[in-house]
Amino acid sequence: MMNEEISVILKKEADAVLNIPVSANYQDAVTLIIEHVHQQNGKVITSGMGKAGQIAANIATTFSSTGTPAFFLHPSEAQHGDLGIVCENDIMLLISNSGKTRELLELVNLARGLHPHIQFIVITSNPDSPLAKEANVCLLTGAPKEVCPLGLTPTTSTTVMTVIGDILVVSTMKRIQFTYSDYAKRHHGGYLGTISREQSKQKE
Repeated sequence: MMNEEISVILKKEADAVLNIPVSANYQDAVTLIIEHVHQQNGKVITSGMGKAGQIAANIATTFSSTGTPAFFLHPSEAQHGDLGIVCENDIMLLISNSGKTRELLELVNLARGLHPHIQFIVITSNPDSPLAKEANVCLLTGAPKEVCPLGLTPTTSTTVMTVIGDILVVSTMKRIQFTYSDYAKRHHGGYLGTISREQSKQKE
């Protein structure tokens, strides 16, 4: 019985990933990242609250380790001075399943108060939400139902958010032609550091 329940959960999560809407917005998002970070020396600033914030933090570290400087900004801490990390050429990546997260909507206003022309990429399930309407580029999750038995706990939604982040990271890596040597310079320690250095030597 337990195995059957696990299989059902796996299928629902897999189906949610396969049903993420694919559009030209991904190319637009990557182009914005390339322009702001790799052409204008800015960085990706990710943000989100709760579980979405944890996904945003993970996306930031993955970007940073693959050649695209990124930083996670907690939207509440932004109101107490951390907003100062945001610079004019940065691009902001905001994540909210509902697209109604109060702290993120406030962050949009605060960031524009500091840098009026700053641009936003938004990951959300709701294209008609207040946050989606603030976006320069909106990436939709497909609004999957949570596998949580209550239908409340962020589970499936955070899975698809993670995958969307992976798409952005991998697509950016390809656009900037990120190499094993580039990886080794940023990830010296551990198994991955060893593998990247070995691969870099073989490519020389």
